[in-house]
Amino acid sequence: MELRKRDYHMERPLLNQEHLEELGHWGSAPRTRQWRTWLQCSRARAHALLLQHLPILVWLPRYPVRDWLLGDLLSGLSVAIMQLPQGLAYALLAGLPPVFGLYSSFYPVFIYFLFGTSRHISVGTFAVMSVMVGSVTESLAPQALNDSTINETARDAARVQVASTLSVLVGLFQVGLGLVHFGFVVTYLSEPLVRGYTTAAAVQVFVSQLKYVFGLHLSSHSGPLSLIYTVLEVCWKLPQSNVGTMVTAAVAGVVLVLVKLLNDKLQQQLPMPIPGELLTLIGATSISYGMSLKHRFEVDVVGNIPTGLVPPVAPNSQLFSKLMGSAFTIALVGFAIAISLGKIFALRHGYRVDSNQELVALGLSNLIGGIFQCFPVSCSMSRSLVQESAGGNSQVAGAVSSLFILLIIVKLGELFHDLPKAVLAAIVIVNLKGMLRQLSDVCSLWKANRADLLIWLVTFMATILLNLDLGLVAAVIFSLLLVVVRTQRPHYSVLGQVPDTDIYRDVAEYSEAKEVPGVKVFRSSATVYFANAEFYSDALKQRCGVDVDLLISQKKKLLKKQEQLKLKQLQKEKKLQKQKKLQKQAASSKDTSVSINVNTSLEDMRSNNVEDCKAMVSPGDKMEDATAGGQEDSKAPDVSTLKALGLPQPDFHSLILDLSALSFVDTVCLKSLKNIFRDFREIEVEVYMAACHSPVVSQLEAGQFFDASVTKKHLFASVHDAVTFALQHPRPVPDSPVSVSQDLWPAKLFFVNLLLVPTLAPAPGSLSLWPWCHP
Repeated sequence: MELRKRDYHMERPLLNQEHLEELGHWGSAPRTRQWRTWLQCSRARAHALLLQHLPILVWLPRYPVRDWLLGDLLSGLSVAIMQLPQGLAYALLAGLPPVFGLYSSFYPVFIYFLFGTSRHISVGTFAVMSVMVGSVTESLAPQALNDSTINETARDAARVQVASTLSVLVGLFQVGLGLVHFGFVVTYLSEPLVRGYTTAAAVQVFVSQLKYVFGLHLSSHSGPLSLIYTVLEVCWKLPQSNVGTMVTAAVAGVVLVLVKLLNDKLQQQLPMPIPGELLTLIGATSISYGMSLKHRFEVDVVGNIPTGLVPPVAPNSQLFSKLMGSAFTIALVGFAIAISLGKIFALRHGYRVDSNQELVALGLSNLIGGIFQCFPVSCSMSRSLVQESAGGNSQVAGAVSSLFILLIIVKLGELFHDLPKAVLAAIVIVNLKGMLRQLSDVCSLWKANRADLLIWLVTFMATILLNLDLGLVAAVIFSLLLVVVRTQRPHYSVLGQVPDTDIYRDVAEYSEAKEVPGVKVFRSSATVYFANAEFYSDALKQRCGVDVDLLISQKKKLLKKQEQLKLKQLQKEKKLQKQKKLQKQAASSKDTSVSINVNTSLEDMRSNNVEDCKAMVSPGDKMEDATAGGQEDSKAPDVSTLKALGLPQPDFHSLILDLSALSFVDTVCLKSLKNIFRDFREIEVEVYMAACHSPVVSQLEAGQFFDASVTKKHLFASVHDAVTFALQHPRPVPDSPVSVSQDLWPAKLFFVNLLLVPTLAPAPGSLSLWPWCHP
């Protein structure tokens, strides 16, 4: 869109913060105490809470049957066809018998139908969640030493108990976080972190399926470097691979890939995708049963799949302490995946997803599912895309798919007794295509944002090396530390005015932006707080082109040296006064010259005044202490300036701090700003602030930042206001007010005036100062 060239004219008074508050009638915004509404008890409040936590009561009465029902039925059937083989395969991934994958594809899906707010995500088994569960079950219920049926049965029972207890804990965490409105916690899992984590999890899933592809029996590995140990063991045992199992997995994988390619090519022509996984499942089961693959070629099969539903079982509370950390990690990962997909579909179709209610819905799905011996679930990207593309408009599609799975559990489950496990492994590996394609993020992030690339790589490597739970913790800690580091080292810039505008930009980036003569404008791209306040001050002094600390140090040294010379001069004057008193008594007044008479009379007056001052302060005090105290507290304006001291003056008289990037201030920031005012005033540069937001101004007031030396008149509405004011008030001649210590003058305040009078033979470079005391 092209901008038309029009003049932009505005006339308004120059505004500092004090004038702006008067003009706009500024007042602190009233605080909303939301907790009061939480504690209110009324019929309307109860009805609102019921609708909030049971969304089906809101959308189901308004469900457009004619428009949506057919699409939801077809979509639900398509998702169920995918859910069946994936449920069986992902149960093996979790280290459980395949039937528990079917349970996890029924109970949680139906619960989410009642409590969820997303209309398009498909809740159920997911590869990343399954491999996380598998790492826990294998560590707490490892593989039996021998392959006897009794040990396998006991191992499977122990793993089912671990997985169901883990699901209950995951559900409790998610429900609790959702009820306290803690859904924002997922914001700490950035998109590069989630994509790097899921990519590493896909690698973990791929490696975990190699034993089914090659027909190997591997040892159980858990903890850090377990993936490396598994890969090494697979390579070591490759000569022991089962050829029949490898051929079965290869054929199934090729068929699945070809069907997926065909679906992608004929996507517009087909009313629904070809159910390649279901067809592969049926064909492989038929071939395995007809050719007796288990007995002739020793191909591992699924085995007995019991029909019917299992009764609810209470979780094992003794496992809670062992599963607490893993449960919290799985709860966060599952919610992060679900809410990210849910928001994508909500944005695409124009509705809103409540993150806190999604947390509650997922939590109830896992909590109730765990009681019915399910393992933790989330939503699947591939099934969600199928549910949307097949015409799904609501979670009625999810209910239809769960009822289809129920039919399989009750009646048809035993038909898959001879299904080879290698086929399920092939289904899992082929479905990893989408997540493994995220490896291309490295190239795109290299061009777009190197910091996000660093988060992606650290997350990926930490998850590969440390396993899924510790890898996520390390990734979150690293990403938060990177945020702190990036705010510690923001972009600092000196601003210049764009010609004929009131806009100020970085002079290093805009060649036409020129610094205003006599004025420095400094800006930071990040807020100033305890972690970067010192860096802010250092960068400010560096960009100004003046060694402020060195200049202040030299000034203090010269002033101290000057005070010492004054004291020495006063001591000499005292001795001269005593000598001249003795000479006055012996000398004749007629023989003295006019100039000597003047000097003598002046000396008499000074001597008398000094003695009067001494008497008024304290009879016992020494003359030297009073005179030195008076000289130390009163400095002539032309003596304490940089120019008078022979020090170089800065080439600017005003410094403007652009604080538009500040979102908050802490006590360290307040002290840092105070020190900036003090230091630059020491080198005769006045400091102003500009473009502060109202919450920051309120925090400045609460921190008692404004006082007699720094008022709201030093804070301006914009940078241009501050520059205009600074140009109207160039470098003032410093006129330090006389400050007299109360310890030196307890009874009455005295002002000490300094009179420069030439002595008879002054020392080179010295000052002849004559004190006068005036009560």
